[in-house]
Formats: sequence, C-alpha cells, structure tokens
Amino acid sequence: MDPLSDVLSLLKPRSYISGGFQMDGDVAVQFPNHEGIKCYAMIAGECWLSVEGIEEPVRMTAGDCFLLPRGLPFRLATDLSLPPGDFQVLRATWKKDGAAVGREGCERYLVGGHFVLTGSHAGFLLRSLPPIVHIQKESDKEAMRWSLERMKEELRDPQPGGSLIAQQLAYMMLIQALRLHLADGGRDNVGWLFALADKQMGAAIACMHDEPGYGWTLKTLAERVGMSRSVFAQRFKKMVGITPMEYLTRWRMLLAGDRLRCTGDSLAAIASSLGYESESAFGKAFRRVMGCSPRRYSRGAMDGVEMVAAR
Repeated sequence: MDPLSDVLSLLKPRSYISGGFQMDGDVAVQFPNHEGIKCYAMIAGECWLSVEGIEEPVRMTAGDCFLLPRGLPFRLATDLSLPPGDFQVLRATWKKDGAAVGREGCERYLVGGHFVLTGSHAGFLLRSLPPIVHIQKESDKEAMRWSLERMKEELRDPQPGGSLIAQQLAYMMLIQALRLHLADGGRDNVGWLFALADKQMGAAIACMHDEPGYGWTLKTLAERVGMSRSVFAQRFKKMVGITPMEYLTRWRMLLAGDRLRCTGDSLAAIASSLGYESESAFGKAFRRVMGCSPRRYSRGAMDGVEMVAAR
C-alpha cells in the first residue's frame, strides 16, 4: 500500500454517522466539539461555515467539500447575524421528516459522514491537517462529483444495503478530500502528509513504509532517492518536522502497537520483523515513543495515550 493508505488502515476510521441533511429558510445551527473527522459536501445551495478559533468564516457553495479534523465546535448558517440553534433540535427534525431529506428543490442540502478514528494515535494523521480543509477548486469538485451524486441517490431512494453503501461513499469522500488537499498543499505546510506530494520525500517515506524492518540509515535512504545525505536530512526535517530516523522509529512503533493489540504475535517476533535484534532494544524504543512498555500496551491499559507524532 501507499503511505496514506497505510496510515488510514492503522487508524481504522469507522463511520459513526453518514447521510445528508437540509437547511431550508433562514437558519443557523451550532454543532458541539466532536471526535475524529467530519467530512461534508454542499450538494445544493450556499451557507457559511464558522469554526471556533478561526477568525474568518468560510463561504460554502454547491459542490464544495469540507473536512473538520480537529474536533472543534462549528456553526453552519445562512446569515452570520442569526442566533444559532442547537443541532439536537435540527437532528430531531431530520429524523421526523426523513423522507423529505434530499428532495428536489430543497434550498440547501449537505451529505457526508463523521468518522471516529478507532486506531491508536489518531494525531499522526490529524496533526498534519489544518482546522478546516476546504475543497473548492472546480477541478477538485469534479473529482468529488461521482461520490456526491451516488450518495444523494442512495439517500433519496433507499434500497436494501443502502446504509452500508452510504458509509462507504462517505469514506471515499474522506479519502478523496485528503488526496485533493495533499495535491493542493502549499510550500510552507509541514508534516509527513504534505511530504508525500514531494517526489523524493514521498519516495523516502514509501521506502520506510514498504520495508519497515529493513536496516535503513540516513545514507541508504538518501541513496534510494538520489540525494546526498546532508541535503536529504535537511530537506526531510524541514518538510516533515522530524528527522528520517525519528520518522522511521515512530512508524515502526505504530505498526508494533497495532500488532500488539490485534494479533497474538510474540514480542520477539514483532521486534525481529521491525529490525530490532533484541526485545530489550525494541522495548526501549517502544517506551520512548509510546509512553509505556509493550506488555502494558498490549493489555490495553493505555487506551488514552497518544504518540508524540510528527505534525
């Protein structure tokens, strides 16, 4: 798999809610903070998106998509001067009048999903993203259109298995939005996610993901991507925010944590597969990155601990 797919597979996003809702008339709705990522697209109409702590509101028009990866409270409004209503009231209306959702002629209609990241250390992905990811270029909207249209049809005309299809379509929207944001990233963005868009840095990260147990050194990674060791080290640190060896160790520990939780593999087998000659050396690296011993982690005693990951 490619590095983005690698990370998403370890984070194991699951759709908590997927579907659509409409906003007719003059309305402002306040949403509380949330876990994971919210990903929605404006199918019809326009509205304002305001996120707590972000000074400027964002104008959403038909075809726009937005991600909210930081879990901050936000507001959707037709008029910024309107006092906001609680989203729970609007949710009750959706359930009561569910058959009307997505009807032709509704003023404003959004579809998408809320993904809770059940894998450990969601910060590895989320810290690479800004509070709002706004997909608004016409070419990017076109890339999202198929998923949006299919989602709208599934919600408008429910069929057997429609809920599962809607969840998968919402997941496709999430991945596509991340891909488009990655491709459109600016030069000043820092983090492993944006480094993937750079041919040489992306190749170096792919090497570490493809063969995490290989005895990578600064020299071998630099040679693999056709750079001098010093230039490679400097550029990687500038783009990713940590050194190549730090990134490699953290990626190995993410893999180790997943195997400790999800398999019955022994510590010796995990350590060996990730390039460590002894359980002792592996355990030392694991404690430094994960904040606890491998055995304690495997017992699930550290569910709330997040790795100090790259931005």
